[in-house]
Amino acid sequence: MRYFRLLVLGNGISAYGSYLNMVALNVFVYDATGSALAAGLFMAVRLATSVVSGWVSGRLVSAYDRKRLMVGADLCQAVALLSLLLAPDGIRPGLLYVLAVVTGGCSTLSQVALRSSIPEIVGAEHRVRANGLLVTGRSLAMIAGFASSGVIVAKFGYSAAFALDAATFLVSATMLFLLPVRTRSAPAATGPGSAKDSGAARWTARMLLGTAPVLMAMVAIRAVDGLGSSSHNVALPIYSSGLDPDHPATFISQFWATWAIGNIVAQQVIGRVTKKSGRTPGERAFALGAVVMSAGFIVVFSGLPTVPAVIAALVAGAADGFTEIVYVSRLQTAPDEQRGRLFGLTASVENFGFGLGMLVSGALLEAFSPLQVVGAFHGLAIVLCLILLGWLLRRGRTEPDPPAAEPAGRDQPTVTEGRG
Repeated sequence: MRYFRLLVLGNGISAYGSYLNMVALNVFVYDATGSALAAGLFMAVRLATSVVSGWVSGRLVSAYDRKRLMVGADLCQAVALLSLLLAPDGIRPGLLYVLAVVTGGCSTLSQVALRSSIPEIVGAEHRVRANGLLVTGRSLAMIAGFASSGVIVAKFGYSAAFALDAATFLVSATMLFLLPVRTRSAPAATGPGSAKDSGAARWTARMLLGTAPVLMAMVAIRAVDGLGSSSHNVALPIYSSGLDPDHPATFISQFWATWAIGNIVAQQVIGRVTKKSGRTPGERAFALGAVVMSAGFIVVFSGLPTVPAVIAALVAGAADGFTEIVYVSRLQTAPDEQRGRLFGLTASVENFGFGLGMLVSGALLEAFSPLQVVGAFHGLAIVLCLILLGWLLRRGRTEPDPPAAEPAGRDQPTVTEGRG
């Protein structure tokens, strides 16, 4: 875990760059083009690239060295940002869409590679704790990125923001390159067309179609969670402006800061519980956590006074962090050679849900209130989670922690649905 803490630091620095990038670039696109359509197109290209790259990343992570892929992804983002920084003003608008493709694809590749590597870096028995540390690091990075982006752009300009952003990716790549960590249990396959890689692809399809319906349901719920997440992201500025038209950023800042604190609390709690009990929360815990999370987000938009609303955001953040840790840890029980495709699939599904939700919720907010839109999207997630939970209870399933280190046979996948 000593080396992994340094990896978490590097990943947090990279995540800070991503969130800084998210704000600074979106504002820069609008300033550079003067077109809201161009700004929307930039976001659409980035999201579409993230969806497509999930499938591609799954194959790459299964076939090639994951550490090199993560280092390469950070370096590509740094080079793309520096190219934009050094380019003449006349060609910058065109480069923006190239940058959208690079950042969308590389960030997804890095995420898939890292999540697939956790059991090999820290050991399967420590993966829950490791996932919790990553959630904490990214939560802190998100707050720092969102909080500092406006100040950096306002005081130092876009060039400084892009230079700092590129520097974060260079630091992350350097730290990862120097860390003596192993990211896979066996040598990589010879390439995407290898027999081993083809076997992994067949296993993934077979698993989704019939061998692990609970896991497939969890993936589907994560897609609907993406819809819900996009709805409260789009509705938050509108709701905050209605609360205080003179200071619309106040509630937004309170919301995200409290949400991040909840994520950190979740990491601490789940780490202690797992260490004490020796068991990893499974499918039931995931479904319950997702229900609490969605309910918390709905309550935030219900018009309560500030203090209760902030408490609801804290609960939602804690449940969000909890379900993230449980979900990722659950997927990491897959055999190493099949794990990459599984995480590539879920990355595509989650990004697709989030992107679709951005479009649909934006349109719905023209006619409906934030509470109605957020309630509809998160309410759908609650319904699906309750169905899954009821099915699990009816079948009398328990939630064991299957050993990730045991390789599955050709016709018997290791990823199972917790049985008692």
